[in-house]
Amino acid sequence: MKTCLDQSELCRSIRMGNFYSTLGKIEQIVGMTVEASGISCNIGDVCRVSAGSDSRKYVLSEVAGFKEGKVILMPYSDMDGIGYGSFVQNTGEKLKIRMSEALIGRTVDALGNPIDGKGPVEGDSYYSINGARSNPLERPPIAQPLEFGVKAIDGMLTIGKGQRMGIFAGSGVGKSTLMGMIARNIKADVNVIALVGERGREVMEFINRDLGPEGLKRSVLVVATSDQPAMMRSKCALAATAIAEYFKDMGKDVLLMMDSLTRYCMAEREIGLSIGEPPVARGYTPSMYASLPKLLERCGNFQTGSITGIFTVLVEGDDSNEPISDTVRGIIDGHIMLSRKIAMKNHYPAIDVTASISRLMSEIASPEQKNAASKIRKIMSLYQENSDLISIGAYKSGSNPELDYAISKINNINQFLQQPVDVKVDFDETVKIMTGIVA
Repeated sequence: MKTCLDQSELCRSIRMGNFYSTLGKIEQIVGMTVEASGISCNIGDVCRVSAGSDSRKYVLSEVAGFKEGKVILMPYSDMDGIGYGSFVQNTGEKLKIRMSEALIGRTVDALGNPIDGKGPVEGDSYYSINGARSNPLERPPIAQPLEFGVKAIDGMLTIGKGQRMGIFAGSGVGKSTLMGMIARNIKADVNVIALVGERGREVMEFINRDLGPEGLKRSVLVVATSDQPAMMRSKCALAATAIAEYFKDMGKDVLLMMDSLTRYCMAEREIGLSIGEPPVARGYTPSMYASLPKLLERCGNFQTGSITGIFTVLVEGDDSNEPISDTVRGIIDGHIMLSRKIAMKNHYPAIDVTASISRLMSEIASPEQKNAASKIRKIMSLYQENSDLISIGAYKSGSNPELDYAISKINNINQFLQQPVDVKVDFDETVKIMTGIVA
């Protein structure tokens, strides 16, 4: 009888026991990846890798994949101190960000840790950086315009609360400056700004010069500089979106700005190639094309609050049809094209209105504004088609009445589309100027 009881207790212990190890060791380090064995984990689990002889020093890493019975880890920081045989411990947790209203006015890294020297951010709420999928049938329609304070955007490319727009441009055409203007002027409750893969020296320049005290006091900055590992640059975009979701759940209208979406995709490409994914187009991996819509779909209009997304896209070689630009344009709700040719004329913001579009403008703008915007587009298009003839003096006045009208109005239109970086124009004033031009 005693033996049967012992066997029964043993069987119960086996059923209830956890025989999977949360400890493992490093077997191999290849490039940016760390391969470990003897550890049980899932994709996305955060692990601690011992660094050096000090047991209290460790490097946080994330489980990125599995290969030939080994776990592939991607560190969040430099791998200094990690070597063959280093211990790996699975925390059993996914990456989460501590949330609080105290985040407003602060600058944090991709893990939510403050980097502005103003002390820790207190809070009891934690949000997963991967978010939660929402039911599309529960999303209210976008029906209310959002005032950006930039005439060219408010008047010609009206954006609604919860809309997603892309700013497409090559390097040095004025993306960051335009983002600073929007952050200072927009009528939103909270700005969440993600600087993904930004140059280290430009972070403070953006905060002090482009954003300014007025923009900073209602903004949260999430920063991952270009010298940080790909995992941190990737998580920067996800962490910023999670912070926007926290304020959205509080019923606020949030502006999420990301500079740049291209560098997020480049970080995803580095991660994908490191774990053995095959390249598809220009080295980009299939997982990047899967993660991009997941990130962008987290913005929108919701029953409690809204997240309006403004994403800059770095157009490589000024080719607006390269893979990232083409993919993003197919997901978002419109695009703002910045032109190097227009910028060379000292015309700022260098928005090419005829090549830009807001897909929801026809639903949220007034008939008066839509009529004025349509006439201005027609005038600009007609003038551009004949600009070569006009510039060399080959066109004779009176030959085409429509072109004569366009020539008489083009200077007023160009003046309307230009705006100093420190000037804000109200939405109603913008519409009044537009209707006055085409009256």
